[in-house]
Amino acid sequence: MTHAFDLSGKVAIVTGGNGGIGLGMARGMAEAGAAVAVVGRNAEKSRAAVDDLTKRGAKAIAIACDVTDANAVTSMVAQTTKAFGRVDILVNNAGMSIRKPPHVLSLAEWETVMTTNLTSAFLCSQAAYLAMKAAGGGKVINIGSMLSIFGTSFAPVYAASKGGIVQFTKSCAVAWAPDNIQVNAILPGWIDTELTKAARAQVDGLHDKVLARTPAARWGHIDDFAGIAAFLASPASDFVTGTAIPVDGGFSIMG
Repeated sequence: MTHAFDLSGKVAIVTGGNGGIGLGMARGMAEAGAAVAVVGRNAEKSRAAVDDLTKRGAKAIAIACDVTDANAVTSMVAQTTKAFGRVDILVNNAGMSIRKPPHVLSLAEWETVMTTNLTSAFLCSQAAYLAMKAAGGGKVINIGSMLSIFGTSFAPVYAASKGGIVQFTKSCAVAWAPDNIQVNAILPGWIDTELTKAARAQVDGLHDKVLARTPAARWGHIDDFAGIAAFLASPASDFVTGTAIPVDGGFSIMG
């Protein structure tokens, strides 16, 4: 059964792969045998992530890219193909949040979050599609959120963007099934990252409320995403498409 999870010879692009959940997923795929292109705007963090992956025995490169720029995204896919010969896996993980209630949020702030979180996934998926089709198939993994399914007073545009991720995932799964491309989403719960550290500083009582509602009684760690990423990137998930899988320690099922 081990071969079903083997990613040897496969090439993965991970946007926002230089830290947080993206790095956790990159580690999982690298340890399963994939070569990884770490895509991010912070060159120093990307170099550190590449060092992390190469120490684990993986081939890895860093690519600087603004994933909201269509030309830059096209170049990013071309650079990956030039370095590794193909593209088999795309993880759309780049994201951000602005925490303001809807009546205070500006149009510019709305557009910034939607473009970074949702439009970037469209651009990267579209650019990777032809490379995956040429390779005979592929895997797209989109990163949603618990806020893909729950509302929140303090991050309405983030929730809207992540809800859009789930519907975009379903549409791509249907459109690209004839090309042997499976498209799925992961819905992280409350994970200990730089993004959620800021949330804990801005939202009173958040830390304790998360612990109280999470059956696992802890915040998630980025390495909790290694296994799900390796599964969704591997042949083990060839008959899994259009899904949105919570990785949340049970947060979403707690009454």
